[in-house]
Parts: sequence; structure tokens; C-alpha cells
Amino acid sequence: MGFWTLFEVASMPILQVLLISILGAFLATNYCNLLTSDARKSLNKIVFTVFTPSLMFASLAKTVTLQDIISWWFMPINIGLTFFFGGILGWIVVKILRPKPHLEGLIIATCSSGNLGNLLLIIVPAICNEDGSPFGNRNVCSSVGLSYASFSMALGGFFIWTYSYQLVKTSSDKFKALVAAQAEEFSKEPNKDFDATSQTHLLSGYDDDDQGHVAITVSSTKSSSDAGTQIIVPEEPTSNESSWKQKLEPLHKILEELMAPPTIGSVSFFFLFFFLSTSQLHLMSLRSSTLKPLIIIAVVSVRYLLLPAIGICVVKAAGNLGFLPSDPLFHFVLMIQFSVPPAMNIGTMTQLFDVAQEECSVLFLWTYLVASVALTAWSTIFMWILS
Repeated sequence: MGFWTLFEVASMPILQVLLISILGAFLATNYCNLLTSDARKSLNKIVFTVFTPSLMFASLAKTVTLQDIISWWFMPINIGLTFFFGGILGWIVVKILRPKPHLEGLIIATCSSGNLGNLLLIIVPAICNEDGSPFGNRNVCSSVGLSYASFSMALGGFFIWTYSYQLVKTSSDKFKALVAAQAEEFSKEPNKDFDATSQTHLLSGYDDDDQGHVAITVSSTKSSSDAGTQIIVPEEPTSNESSWKQKLEPLHKILEELMAPPTIGSVSFFFLFFFLSTSQLHLMSLRSSTLKPLIIIAVVSVRYLLLPAIGICVVKAAGNLGFLPSDPLFHFVLMIQFSVPPAMNIGTMTQLFDVAQEECSVLFLWTYLVASVALTAWSTIFMWILS
């Protein structure tokens, strides 16, 4: 089968995911105001606790038998290898780039923990439904592929909530220790703001440009009866000044109203809405003071260059040794497990432990942006190798 035909097959599921994501993002904006903040939270809870488990167990019960699970024995090992190699590469990134201590666990977790469930539940059946799919009958492929993805999701959840959970928890412990050390160091610093002497002025004089009052400052002396005092004597405005102030007062109020933040925001909205909607996340990542650009590049390189190449070697070696069933779709799922973006549950863990939430968002932004290109390219390569 031609390479470009496979590229078309691989790109269609990614485009479908992007279109659905763009539609969901639009519905969640204040411009549309269809999905409010509370509605999004409730919808996320329903999907996480009801829809996804129901889809996973229903697909497993429909096509999977105990004999099938036994024949898929290499998938848990394959997922363990993704965490193993990703963890080693993440540890190397940490040792070379030396990020802040509380970010080490997050970096290793994003390098090692892939999205082994949600994306596969979408991508694998969608590839099976394409006309040029190399995996045979679309109905059988879609049903079996959904079972593979569901089994991968169940196994991936176990690894993520054990291994990755401990990494993020360790980051939280380091962050709390760092905050405590900084607070203790700050408390030991002498307070110089109240280090006054008997010759300190009660209030420094005003500049020559200050008008409308006259400041008289008297320094304190040794005698208590001669304690320094300050008298502020307002200048009496002339009649001409008073009349000009009264005439300009309405104009001054109009200018204040025009320069008020709500007014400026309303006017600026029409000119900046589309620009800010596309650039806000990029500015956030560029202004992040605790996450170096090299760290982002390193994580992206690990997830989309090194791990997929390792995955090809692992799956081909396991196939040559006779460890895998003959189904090429099963081989494809094993390979794609090495090339998915970081697991979304990592973000949930950073919120749970209240650590590195901004840095996690930045990493997710860039890794999921690159994923649209990387997943398409690697899916094409995987199908070309297996066809």
C-alpha cells in the first residue's frame, strides 16, 4: 500500500480529534457561553466516572475472552517498557538540564507516562473505519481495535496511578520543603524598615513641583519638648484657578470614564479577541519563569523522537521472537503506545498536590500541539512497516 495513502488514513483521525477539540473550545468560551465553568466541571466528571469506564468495559465484554487476554500477555510488558525507557530518558534530561528540584518528578512523569487510553479509544477505531486501512474488514477491525485500546487504558491507569503518582507526590514534597526553607530564611532577616534614629525626619519634604500644599518638617531633637512636628498648610486657590477647575471638571470626569478598565476592555475586545485567543497560551509559556525552553524541547524530543524509535525496535524484536499474535493491528497498538503525548492524569495529580500546575500546563500545551503532527507521521510509518 502506498505511503501517501497510509498518510491519509493516519491523518483523518487526528483531524477529527482537532475539529472536535476546536468545537469544544469554542463552546467553552465566553463568546458562545454555552458551556459554563460549572457545566465543564460536571461534564468532565460524567465523562471520567461514567462514560469512559462504561465504554471500556462494554468493549472488553463484547469481544474479549479470557483466552484473548492471555494471548495479549505482552501488552502489560510493552506498557511497562514505555514507562521504563521514558523514565530513564526523563532522568537523563533532569541530570543534564538541572531544573528546580520540585520540577524533577513532573519532567520524568511527562517523559514516561503516555496517554494510553483516551487517545487510543479515538484513533484506533477511526483508522479502522477509513477506506484505505491496512487492517482488513472495518467492522471487525473497529471492534477488536476498541478492545485493544480499552485493555491498554485499563493497564495504563494502573501504571499512571502508581508510578507517576509517586513522582508527582515527590515533587510536592520537595516544593513544600523549599517553601518552608524560604519562609524560615525570610523570618531570620533583620527588619530594616523600622531602624529609625532620633534624627530621622517624621516625613520627608515634598519636591518643588508639588503644589496645593506646603509641608513644614521639623526634625526631632534631644529635648522631648522640642519634638518634631509637621504642619501641612493648604494653599488658597485663586478665583481664576477655581473657575478653570470648575469648567474642566466635567471633561476630567469624561476622560476618567473613557480610561476606565471596563471601557477600555469593551473597545479592545473587538480588535484583540481573535489575536489573544490564539496567542494567550503561547505568551504564558514564553513568560514562564521556572520552565526553561530547553526542558520543553527535551520532553518533546523524548516523547516524539526517541520513544517511538525505541517502540519500533521493541515490537519488531518481540514479533521476531514469537511473543506476539499475528494480528498486525495488535502490533500497531503496541507501537502507538510509545508515541502518544503525556497522560492527562498528570495534570489532575498536580492539582491534587498543588504543585507545578503552571509548568504542567505549559508542557501539555506544547506536547499536545506537536502531537497532531507527530501522531500522524508515526502512525503512517507504523502502518507502512506493518503492511
